[in-house]
Amino acid sequence: MKHPMNGLPDHSVLMRAREVIAPYIHNTAVHTCQTINKITGATLFFKCENFQKAGAFKFRGATNALLSLQTQALISGVATHSSGNHAQALALAANIQGVKAYIVMPSNAPKIKIDAVLSYGGAITFCEPTLEARESTLAGIIEQTGAHEIHPYNDYRIIAGQATAAAELTESCGHLDAIISPVGGGGLLSGTILSTRYFSPNTKVFGAEPLMANDAWQSFQKKTFVPSTNPVTIADGLRTSLGSLTFPIIMDGVHDILTATEEHIIGAMRLIWERMKIIIEPSAAVPLAAIMENKGLFAGKSIGVILSGGNVDFTQLPWQ
Repeated sequence: MKHPMNGLPDHSVLMRAREVIAPYIHNTAVHTCQTINKITGATLFFKCENFQKAGAFKFRGATNALLSLQTQALISGVATHSSGNHAQALALAANIQGVKAYIVMPSNAPKIKIDAVLSYGGAITFCEPTLEARESTLAGIIEQTGAHEIHPYNDYRIIAGQATAAAELTESCGHLDAIISPVGGGGLLSGTILSTRYFSPNTKVFGAEPLMANDAWQSFQKKTFVPSTNPVTIADGLRTSLGSLTFPIIMDGVHDILTATEEHIIGAMRLIWERMKIIIEPSAAVPLAAIMENKGLFAGKSIGVILSGGNVDFTQLPWQ
């Protein structure tokens, strides 16, 4: 079998990822909401990755990447830099396998996420809140420990793991006219594109992004990579630039990338909390917000919506 690090994950790689991670992940529920269907004019199927272990879809990719390593590589542990859900996901995945996880986090990371990484046994090293500091600190730890780096999204093993969410969604719903996924670094959107290509080829894939962090939208419009610069959005999981591996997959396979205003993101988040009685984080609300801003595009259609996570700081709710 072609190793997912050595080229674009194909059908067999995605099937293998599902098989490998199945004993460790939740095959999360798919929920519907008649009220939200009426508001949008579409039939929406919400894939609830907020119910995933570690509270987000990231656990899928982290587990797949970890389990792809040879035993010898695992002895030295794994390492990454992340202030959010990937940090928690990798720490938990490593803990389950009895592997050491070294996590570089910026000094301004939310306390709730620091606490979660520590509770999963991750060894945290703090650094200044800049990409340069994160990368240099991580490089030092890898040199010191020999740990294997697992990038949050720019890694085919991660992408193959994230693809399993859309595969489960299409399997449980039958035909979907479209699936809409949030996009930050692009791991989930890339995986969703590959999954539909192999398992549901008539399903269109849309990306959803905050208007205030619309680098992927700009990249798609210009057909060239546009980095994220000073994004100011409540959707903290979507402030990242696309990666060198995710960018070409998205350019080749996404039907369109839609944006949503901060007002609509907060409104969509609150709507899901109030009507569906489930907790999602702001980034997970962006696809519904984009649908609500583009109702004509989805009216009368069956749409899969990936609710990417539910890790919320309850002291920082946007409607308090």
